[in-house]
Amino acid sequence: MGDSIIERCESKGLRMTEQRRTIATVLQESTDHPDVEELYARASARDSGISLATVYRTVKLFEEAGILDKLEFGDGRARYEDAEREHHDHLIDISSGEVIEFVDPEIEALQEKIAEKLGFQLKGHRLELYGVPLKK
Repeated sequence: MGDSIIERCESKGLRMTEQRRTIATVLQESTDHPDVEELYARASARDSGISLATVYRTVKLFEEAGILDKLEFGDGRARYEDAEREHHDHLIDISSGEVIEFVDPEIEALQEKIAEKLGFQLKGHRLELYGVPLKK
């Protein structure tokens, strides 16, 4: 991954207030897929002056600028991740809501093969698998 979220925001000409910088830093440090309320809790712990409305507006701005990807896993919560993270797919545990990131070379090759078979050159994809843990 290249530049930080703050650097990419600045290179796109976004005005970066201290509150936006705090939100960007929280996003940059996230290893999960937080929703706006989780981002608000983390950001307001660093800066008590940040409002939930500010987080909503900032996330929308970052998404529109192509800085963040919005993910919807069917639980009614929009979640976010850095748009420039390395490619990965998601497995969502529908019993707990846990999101597991994975990369599988066989799946990647099969998707390329399918696209080619259908007369396309694959330029991108998003794969989400939904399941429950096997009982052992």
